[in-house]
Amino acid sequence: MKKFNIHFSKNRKIYYCISIGIMIIGLIFNIAFGAKLDIEFRGGTQIKYSYTGSSGAVTQQDVSKVVKDTVKRDSSILLSKDVKTSTNSITIELSGSDAITVDMQQQLAKNLGAKFSGCKFSLVESNSINPTMGQRFFVKCLVAVAITVVLLVLYISLRFRKIGGMCAGVTAIIALVHDLIMVYFTFIIFRLPINGNFIAVVLMILGYSLNDTIVVYDRIRENRGILPSKTPVGELVDLSINQTLTRSIYTVLCVVMVIACLIVASVYFQLDSVITLAVPMMVGVVSGCYSSVCIAGPLYVGWNEHKAKQNKAGSGSKPAVSAEE
Repeated sequence: MKKFNIHFSKNRKIYYCISIGIMIIGLIFNIAFGAKLDIEFRGGTQIKYSYTGSSGAVTQQDVSKVVKDTVKRDSSILLSKDVKTSTNSITIELSGSDAITVDMQQQLAKNLGAKFSGCKFSLVESNSINPTMGQRFFVKCLVAVAITVVLLVLYISLRFRKIGGMCAGVTAIIALVHDLIMVYFTFIIFRLPINGNFIAVVLMILGYSLNDTIVVYDRIRENRGILPSKTPVGELVDLSINQTLTRSIYTVLCVVMVIACLIVASVYFQLDSVITLAVPMMVGVVSGCYSSVCIAGPLYVGWNEHKAKQNKAGSGSKPAVSAEE
């Protein structure tokens, strides 16, 4: 197995600047374009039509124009195809609290049929979501994520209390928040709708990134008992990260290759709902590996070195920065 000798703690400012730079880019996109909330969070009407004929003749731009001319409202269009039944379908999402009448839904189907003469459209289902209900659902999802984060802090603090439980817990959570921000900005930059897939990706990344960080912390705890007590915390953490780096790289590469295959298949079969899940998931997995190696560990070092300086200033002595601090 290849051994690395990378000084992560000494180069931590570089890693921080990389992350901050990406966040600034995401923030610019967020200010310029804003978040694209899906109908389940902002409320509105969702209408689904199935149609026969060539799927290549139906485009999102043409469908959007027909919808706007018919119902006089902007819409979000999703084209999909059932691989098993080879059935083509169109999902139309309209924001706002006003529901679409049955007559208007039927008229929309007729107008779509007139626009695409080679296709026959049939109404499959129609759902209306109150904006207040969507907001409540979004708040509940955020509360669930917040509760998860609190429980993770407690778990890490208890498990790694021998190497500074609260320090390990807080730095691990900062790395998790880093990953969540990266996932959020992925939705913003690629103009993906924030929907249930966003919550699913967030919860998945929380588990994946935390597992990667715990592997590093486990090795730090093991090496602390092996190395001399006066070993600088920077050397201890660098050694631990380098020892687990091969495992981290192999794991992320395997996951990324699987997700890449999923994205290719989704693009081929026009499964837009799967793409909105797979793309942020890939970014989150890569960010999770990066934050575990380049953010959590160096933050742990910075915390302990700052603590050592405070102890030095308070006691007036010059103790070595040890791994036990």
